[in-house]
Amino acid sequence: MASPTLFTPAAARKPLQPVKSKLTSNPTTTTPDTLSLPTRRRDLMSLSACFLLLSPVKYVLAASDEEYVKETAETIEKVRTTLNLDKNDPNISAAVSDLRDISNGWVAKYRKEKTLLSRSSFREMYSALNAVSGHYISFGPTAPLPAKRKQRILEEMDTAEKALSRGR
Repeated sequence: MASPTLFTPAAARKPLQPVKSKLTSNPTTTTPDTLSLPTRRRDLMSLSACFLLLSPVKYVLAASDEEYVKETAETIEKVRTTLNLDKNDPNISAAVSDLRDISNGWVAKYRKEKTLLSRSSFREMYSALNAVSGHYISFGPTAPLPAKRKQRILEEMDTAEKALSRGR
């Protein structure tokens, strides 16, 4: 049986007293001991911003842009060689496996880059790799691509290569 004290109303609560901060600043003195924490934080942020604005900026995208162009060109070449293999070639399974590894690595690396999403070479390449990977995942590595799909993928590769050569 429950205790009757559990159901009795609680005593009225007293309001909390405001906390007096020890870090408030005195307008007449500005020694480091008397500066408030928000003032110190503001000053530190101001100095950090000035340092960042005045320091020389290295363009990180310049090196990664060259890397993107090189890796995309290599991936285009790998897709073309794999698609042009004869369906009776004994190395087709290994070639498709290599292509899937290369395309998965390319997509995983460059899909995160917001600056590349607007490039036409990226869009065309991504679309072509998606079509190739989807076909081989659905039908297996030895299934030949239908003529229309193969033609569309090769056209997308040509478009991506042209856009890549133009810096797009």
